[in-house]
Amino acid sequence: MADIIEELQWRGLIAQHTDIDALRKEMNGGLITFYCGFDPTAPSLHHGHLVQLMLMRHLQNAGHRPIALVGGATGMIGDPRQSGERTLNPAKTVAEWTDKLRAQIERFLSFEGDNAAQMVNNWDWTHDVSAIDFLRDIGKYFRLGTMIAKDTVARRLASDEGISYTEFSYQVLQAYDYLTLFETRNCVLQTGGNDQWGNLVGGMDLIRKKHGASVHVLTTPIITKSDGTKFGKSEGGAIWLDSTMMTPYAFYQFWLNTDDADVVHLLKIFTMRSREEILELAKEVEEQPHLRAAQKTLAYDVTAQVHGTCAADQAVAASEALWGSGDLSAVDAQTMEAAVQGLPQGQCQSGTSTIVDLLISTGLVKGRKAARQTVASGGAYLNNVKVEDEDKPVSDEDILAGGYVLVRRGRRNLAVAKVTEK
Repeated sequence: MADIIEELQWRGLIAQHTDIDALRKEMNGGLITFYCGFDPTAPSLHHGHLVQLMLMRHLQNAGHRPIALVGGATGMIGDPRQSGERTLNPAKTVAEWTDKLRAQIERFLSFEGDNAAQMVNNWDWTHDVSAIDFLRDIGKYFRLGTMIAKDTVARRLASDEGISYTEFSYQVLQAYDYLTLFETRNCVLQTGGNDQWGNLVGGMDLIRKKHGASVHVLTTPIITKSDGTKFGKSEGGAIWLDSTMMTPYAFYQFWLNTDDADVVHLLKIFTMRSREEILELAKEVEEQPHLRAAQKTLAYDVTAQVHGTCAADQAVAASEALWGSGDLSAVDAQTMEAAVQGLPQGQCQSGTSTIVDLLISTGLVKGRKAARQTVASGGAYLNNVKVEDEDKPVSDEDILAGGYVLVRRGRRNLAVAKVTEK
């Protein structure tokens, strides 16, 4: 079996860790059980959680057993943020979000075989524990000085707003999760984002103090771009994994627009491509960057992992169709709706509007004279087909899914017109 630790390091998936040699030895000696927690503080996971899911997939593929913990209990509180208290969500909302996160996580793990993944909810072992029992049995192992020194807590304490006892106690609850999984499922490794280091170490220390056992923690880095800025914001905000919050087409386009300087790094982190495949794509970035083969691979693989191959295929088809090399009639209404977002938009009446009307309505030209000149010079396109007759009206056969027609001036000036009632 290949050294999974070395593979993770090559991919840039390890930031901080406890005794890495001891962890490597334990992993090479056979199956270990590990876990990663996801709190339902929003109705969807985002690209940051995707890093954790990829790490879990790599570890499972190497023969180890993953436990995905969705925090129905810790999600009621939320990990302290760098600034400001979280708004506490109603229990019903947290329960609904818990189910949504479970469905997203399940796509990435296998629940069959000798190292089948397990899905757990920390609500199951916390909701019946009394405050007195928790303070006596767990709280006694924590030292206030250590808890206060943790980065996020220290920053919040130094701020004008401070930090509530509720959020301050979050680290104890997370440590209790690790202890419970160690005691009931022999879990010996916890993974998480690098901003979770303090919480992860808290769980490791609790197990050591209560049982005298040595366990491990490992964090993934906060992903940054080549210019040093944090990776992962779109014009609409976060890169959500829920298709109702970010369409598969918009999701695909986000990854497709990756800079050449960043794409190889992101292929290592966010795809399961082999070293050989990634190195070959890196070579193509250097020799034929205009083909954007690496970006297309990254965008397709990540979209397929999150939304399925059918949605990824639709995103590719829509992307190619919009720019002239694919079949527009094959694009479904939902994908078309997502694909035309951000394009200049105008109005169209079937049986009445001409290409001249559409060029003006969408703002691709100013005035009828300019529109006619565009048609006469061969620069006007309806649904990517050149239009030579300036007086021919749009017909019902021209209307695409979602009630649109695509209008183009020249090679790159694209717009869309929404068909209105006659």
